[in-house]
Amino acid sequence: MSVRGIFHTSAGKAIALLLALGVAAGVLVAGITLPAVGGVGVGIVTTSNDLDIKPEDLQEPPLPEKTVVLDADGHQIAQFYDQYRASVPLTQVADVMKTAIISIEDYRFYQHGPIDIEGTVRAMAKNLISGGVSQGGSSITQQYVKQVMLNKASTKQEQNEALAPSYGRKLSELRYAMGLERKYSKDEILEKYLNIAYFGAGANGVEAAAERFFGVSASHLNLAQAATLAGAVQQPNNTDPSAGKKSRQRLVTRRNTVLDRMAELKKITPLQAEEAKSKPLGYKGTPLPGGCEASPYPYFCMYVRADILTNPVFSAFGKTAEERNVFLKRGGLTIKTTLAPKAQAAADKAIRDRVYATDNPVASEALVEPGTGEIKAMAASRKYGTDERRKEVSYNLVADAAHGGGTGFQAGSTFKVFTLLTALGKGWRIDDGLSAPAGYTAPGYSSFKNCKGDPIGDPAHTVTNDEGSGGFKTLATGTWQSVNTFFVELEQKVGLCDVVKTAKSLGIKRADGRPLQEYETFTLGINEMDPVTVATAYAAIAARGTYCPPQAITEITDRDGRTTTYEPRCRQVLDPGVADAAADILKGVFGPQGTMSAVGGIGRDAAGKTGTTDDYSTAWFAGFTPDLAGAVSLGDPRGATSHKLSGVTIGGRYYSVVFGADISGRIWKSTMLKALRGTEATPFHPIDGARFGGCGSGCAPQQPSGNDSGYDSGYDGVSPDPGFTRQGRR
Repeated sequence: MSVRGIFHTSAGKAIALLLALGVAAGVLVAGITLPAVGGVGVGIVTTSNDLDIKPEDLQEPPLPEKTVVLDADGHQIAQFYDQYRASVPLTQVADVMKTAIISIEDYRFYQHGPIDIEGTVRAMAKNLISGGVSQGGSSITQQYVKQVMLNKASTKQEQNEALAPSYGRKLSELRYAMGLERKYSKDEILEKYLNIAYFGAGANGVEAAAERFFGVSASHLNLAQAATLAGAVQQPNNTDPSAGKKSRQRLVTRRNTVLDRMAELKKITPLQAEEAKSKPLGYKGTPLPGGCEASPYPYFCMYVRADILTNPVFSAFGKTAEERNVFLKRGGLTIKTTLAPKAQAAADKAIRDRVYATDNPVASEALVEPGTGEIKAMAASRKYGTDERRKEVSYNLVADAAHGGGTGFQAGSTFKVFTLLTALGKGWRIDDGLSAPAGYTAPGYSSFKNCKGDPIGDPAHTVTNDEGSGGFKTLATGTWQSVNTFFVELEQKVGLCDVVKTAKSLGIKRADGRPLQEYETFTLGINEMDPVTVATAYAAIAARGTYCPPQAITEITDRDGRTTTYEPRCRQVLDPGVADAAADILKGVFGPQGTMSAVGGIGRDAAGKTGTTDDYSTAWFAGFTPDLAGAVSLGDPRGATSHKLSGVTIGGRYYSVVFGADISGRIWKSTMLKALRGTEATPFHPIDGARFGGCGSGCAPQQPSGNDSGYDSGYDGVSPDPGFTRQGRR
């Protein structure tokens, strides 16, 4: 018959009660023996002499630890946790805290063995008399066992079993406690207990509790604070100071009990106890925020989280998104990211200066480093949140759906770059051109074919230019002036599918994850995009044709200090000479005939492309230097097609219509000026003149363009701004 069985018989109860009375009288009962497991050798014998109290090894899974996210400079920008905890060694816990917890929970901790026999039997006797479990009597080692079992529980039933008021559970605790004290020193057990204990107010472990309750580390706790935390562990939910006044009053009472006990044990003087008891509770309720909603950079944080959950690079964290999410919240990781505080601050300010958080249209910007794909900043005009009255948004405005974003906005004429690159790759020279009509209609259905070989030309649809401009355009002048008909005709000549392939090689994919729409208007940007994807594509041109997928995480350190570094996964997708020639042409967008003429350059080599969709639904600018690329989108999340950028007030200014350079272009310029301040200017690589001819951005058009106003003939120009004239700032 096992011990567990004995305690379910009246004889067992009588023996236990007799033993309890004997211990209480200081007498060892003759004939009742058990191998010594504490400071006193006491035991219970069964009728079969089968003692089922043997040391048992306790499996101790790693404690759930918070994961910390850092920016590129090592500053914390976010944290994720299931249980808020920051484990610390015992040397980083104030001595008064150790004294307080031992005094109230297990004052003979360093004297008895794995089980405090006197306390345990005394508790059992009282429980037998009361007919239930009314007194614990557990040692700190036993309490640690219970906490481990509770943390291991993955179901509600397992949690209930870990807390069950049964002698069976108590005996299991005894066996595990015996095993632990064979395995660890007393200091090691105390350290483990202090790190696993729950103190209330969402704080697990003494370090988190010290921070949450008093805004200090565990090493700086004073007497009153230590007594408060020591008192909180007995009934943390009942004395949770965040639950209200009554709970705080109960916690003060419990604190004073601890102080009295410490004085009784002569660990402190009665005067010290009274002085500490006279102090107010001092609960600060220091916020312990978690998740991206509490991050100062919520959109970047969302991107990092989504990467961990879905990116194959991080498959070691789990096979499924659910498994990875658990690991993220419990794994105690330190994630270092690519976010550059200087660049982020520049993007935030540039957007804030041009678009208000309460405006209906939303501006979003991403900055990406050429040659690495590292995302340096993600900013948006709207605040992240769930309050619709304040126009907060709960999705990622800067990224695609795979990273928590929405459907994005049509990218407009920023897509003309892919047709330009395709033409250069097929042997077109900078001063090669064609006569662009005022209106372009596909010659026939077979004039355009998608990548499946299906004819998709639409003779019933006519592409037009703003103000009806047309005429002979070169690759340079057609790009500077963003002539719609020029690019649709150029796309027909170089092949729609090849243009699509060029775009895909640069990482272009729809924000909503659906297949790209492959129609003749592909070059006009009919596909909905996100700033991260567009900025990364343009960064590849800046890197002379080297495409690097967007990267937000550079290294991850696990709880044991092992660090995994994640290098850029770049590949050459464009002929470097083609990229150089495209960059040279795109420099001219800032020149006197370019769509950014009224905005101007940034004082160093820079290239880019405006993008305004049909009927002013959305407005973009994407541009780059050899050191940094960025893309800015502007549109109304209520529906860009039905809520156009015409007759709108944005950032306190009224716009009859909004072109790509008006707001997005100026946001990009302001961002770059500040983000690159202090960075030595890097020039673009010279073009191969023998191969591409012309003089690039310094060329004059071969024939008059019929549009020298600085306005874009393809919906991408500059509308009047209160602080600007066509010649520049007043």
